[in-house]
Amino acid sequence: MEVHSTKAMAVRAVDLCVALLHEQPSIESVSRVLRDHGEVGEIALGEADVTAMRAAAARLSEVLGAAHADEAAALLNRLLAGAAQPPRLTSHEGTTSWHLHVDSGDDAPWGEWFLASSAMALAVLLADYQRVPGGLCASGSCGRPYLDFGGGSPRRYCSTRCATRERVAAHRSRSSSSVPG
Repeated sequence: MEVHSTKAMAVRAVDLCVALLHEQPSIESVSRVLRDHGEVGEIALGEADVTAMRAAAARLSEVLGAAHADEAAALLNRLLAGAAQPPRLTSHEGTTSWHLHVDSGDDAPWGEWFLASSAMALAVLLADYQRVPGGLCASGSCGRPYLDFGGGSPRRYCSTRCATRERVAAHRSRSSSSVPG
């Protein structure tokens, strides 16, 4: 997947949301996710950047947790109105392929870049698929965000591990309630 494609940006957004909201976020862990998604060169993050990115992740998770496309679109419109700038093409002075940005500049703060680029990617996916492009894991002990590009029945869980854990718990619950006492 091209590192600057809409899907790649959305995958990066979800991976950052997980790292920032469901793990112990640190400069190192967030930098690792950024590198895993194609950020090159020095990633000069500070604690304030991680804090701003964590706040952005919470707002993006609200979008993925929306009950329907209308609600997600309204949330995305608010995010874009507050965070996005006019679109511009950049190659980061020739260090990357040309790609679209909607933050204030190549030196924009990490939190601004994360919120603006992720909201744009999720908005494009909502427009393409005409539905919320993901969700929050239905497992009561998880709640991690995930993307759902597939057709057919919408996903409910972030992973097969969570789906299996919930299925086993439901089976055990049914089995224990049907045993005569």
